[in-house]
Amino acid sequence: MNLDKCFIIAELSANHGGSLEVAKETVRAAKRAGADAIKLQTYTADTITLNVKSDDFKIKQGTAWDGQYLYDLYKEASLPWEWHKPLFELAEKEGLICFSSPFDKTAVDFLEELNTPIYKVASFEITDIPLIKYIASKKKPIIISTGIATKEDIELAIQTCKEEGNEDITILKCTSAYPAALEDANLLTIPDIIQQFKVKSGLSDHTLGIEAPMIAVALGAKVIEKHFILDKKIGGADAHFSLDEKEFKLMVDSVRRTEKMLGSVDYEMNNKKKKSREFSRSLYVSENVKSGDIVSEENIRSVRPGFGLHPKYYDEVLGKIFTKDINKGTPLKRDFFSK
Repeated sequence: MNLDKCFIIAELSANHGGSLEVAKETVRAAKRAGADAIKLQTYTADTITLNVKSDDFKIKQGTAWDGQYLYDLYKEASLPWEWHKPLFELAEKEGLICFSSPFDKTAVDFLEELNTPIYKVASFEITDIPLIKYIASKKKPIIISTGIATKEDIELAIQTCKEEGNEDITILKCTSAYPAALEDANLLTIPDIIQQFKVKSGLSDHTLGIEAPMIAVALGAKVIEKHFILDKKIGGADAHFSLDEKEFKLMVDSVRRTEKMLGSVDYEMNNKKKKSREFSRSLYVSENVKSGDIVSEENIRSVRPGFGLHPKYYDEVLGKIFTKDINKGTPLKRDFFSK
């Protein structure tokens, strides 16, 4: 991906309320909110877990989903595969990029049929090296979240992509808590990812609010992913940490303003700076002087505005002799005194 500006992804995820029409309107709302892309998740309960009601498969992580079995949660949250094509088509019509996170090889094959332009590897799949290898083999840009990853996991995922000849890799800082506490965001990891792994980086954000994406962009993030919902009244597995259209638009606008303020490294003099330099300090005659007077601390000063001699010459001109009468308030010039 050629990322001239931050690539902002609206994550549809489970925020469809079991309705294709809700999902479609969510795509339209994402466009209105300023997203660059809408992201789906491509799985069924059977492709992501087992229908087993044992303790291993029961959620007990201190989340809003505690007490549910994985199979039941994913059955409720999954996006029907027959919805993918109309959502891809609608996104294209709206001018949005549509792509997805596949959770097994059959999902990758299905997304290839839809000509997905990008692949996303979810945080909990970063250890699924066979899946990453298969995704990378498709030679499309790959975005990988790192919510549960060790440094070694990240290195192995990147190595796997590169061994398949895929170098278009973006690694997202992510905190796999829903919602994530601010003190767990650790956004300084973003520039470290860029430096250590020599890849693009970004943020998959689960914190509440919009501050984290703004800070992430200031730290070098080129991708922001945030869960998006048409209306929180829809409810569902991800509603409690998702942004609605108004909130998402506020985030997008804030990110774009942050990018504008970051600008580029700039030491060059432009017309605005030249004009402002009129208010800088310079050397002025501070008392009326006569020809033959000695230049001293009593008759010249460094003051605003900036039309006189540069203050760096202050010590150099002290002790010289004025060769003409000069009135107080005149900008000091070299031809006012002896050489």
